[in-house]
Amino acid sequence: MKSAEGNKGTKALWRVLALLLVFVMIAAACGDDDGDDGEADDGSTASDDMDDGDMDDMDDDGHDHDDDMDDDGHDHDDDMDDMDDGDMDDMDDMGDMDGDFSAAFLYISPVGEAGWTWAHDQGRLYAEEATGIPTVFVDSIDDTSAADTEAAIRTLVADGHDVIIGTSFGYMDTMEAMADEFPDVVFEHVSGYKANETNFGNTFGKIYQPRYLTGMIAGAATETNQIGYVAAFPIPEVARGINAFTLGAQRVNPDVEVVVQWTSTWFDPAIEGDAADALLEGGADVIAMHQDTTSAGLAAEAAGARWVSYNSDMSEFAPDAYLASAIWNWGPRYAEIISSAADGSYAPGFYWGGYADGIVDIGSIADDVDSDIVAQVQDIRQQMIDGTFAVFSGPLFAQDGTQLLAEGEVMDPGMLLGEAFFVQGVVGDIG
Repeated sequence: MKSAEGNKGTKALWRVLALLLVFVMIAAACGDDDGDDGEADDGSTASDDMDDGDMDDMDDDGHDHDDDMDDDGHDHDDDMDDMDDGDMDDMDDMGDMDGDFSAAFLYISPVGEAGWTWAHDQGRLYAEEATGIPTVFVDSIDDTSAADTEAAIRTLVADGHDVIIGTSFGYMDTMEAMADEFPDVVFEHVSGYKANETNFGNTFGKIYQPRYLTGMIAGAATETNQIGYVAAFPIPEVARGINAFTLGAQRVNPDVEVVVQWTSTWFDPAIEGDAADALLEGGADVIAMHQDTTSAGLAAEAAGARWVSYNSDMSEFAPDAYLASAIWNWGPRYAEIISSAADGSYAPGFYWGGYADGIVDIGSIADDVDSDIVAQVQDIRQQMIDGTFAVFSGPLFAQDGTQLLAEGEVMDPGMLLGEAFFVQGVVGDIG
């Protein structure tokens, strides 16, 4: 048995060793004041060197909080007080990103190389670069399934994202409900018609403006005076585009008809290709569309017909068929939403930008389009930018001959947004 004096000596020795261990730990934490935010010389980050057990001991601010005690039973609160702000910043960099402001996007289809979702993802990337705020996305979320939409949103909220942007019409009602449940998260819905006064806003653009211009090009290109329109769902957004396209075509070709084939899809290459084939077999020699795929263009090219694309410039996918495209530029709007949410100035409402705002445009025009038509298109495009040309102005008649607008009358925003009719020259039912 050791003597009491010997036990005292041993305890003293252990205290000295414990203090030395503390100083070694502090020196290791402070050893690279001129470093690169926790990056090691071999290019890895400090967190890369930690095993799963180490990470389990870390909380959101990067600190080890096992009751502030290490294995030798010492409390190190006093030791942490001795560390300077730079050391604390280095340790914060080792934690996870849950405390950082971020935005998440909800997509209906894969990003792909063109189309609706691709255009939104280009906008996301623009906003990320413009604001410096990190973003993520989830794709292929069926907007006809409230359960799928809700599950995706709940996951994004649980992951700590501060802004959630949903990019398909069918997300609207679920996003409205989620906005009520999570008042500290900003929700912005693209298309649709709902918003609240606190954290749920609505964004869309006057894509009908470039639709009108592409209609002019299509109307000049058709030889059969029949244009086929592969349409998505019978909602005002789609009807408005069909009507604008038809009015543009009639401007240069009063005899033209636009035949509508509904698909009830946003993204289904097979169904959309079949619909285009049916229209071509029915006599159309130009095809327009309102979906996310290039199927309508591929069908037109195979049949030796022409094609007007939508969402993005798709000229490379069916170059012989391609005429023009109505395209989106979501980036500046997304940057505005995210930055305002981050600085606390976000105010929900109904954003509906047009040519003057840069959110919509016409893409490239095929080289073989008549130069006189191109000049007319560019002239009206400039008038749209200047705010001196209204697509929906009188005299304007519905499909059944009912007069909608008198001479000189311009359609008001309420009628535009609720457009549930076809104009004269459209063949087909709105549903």
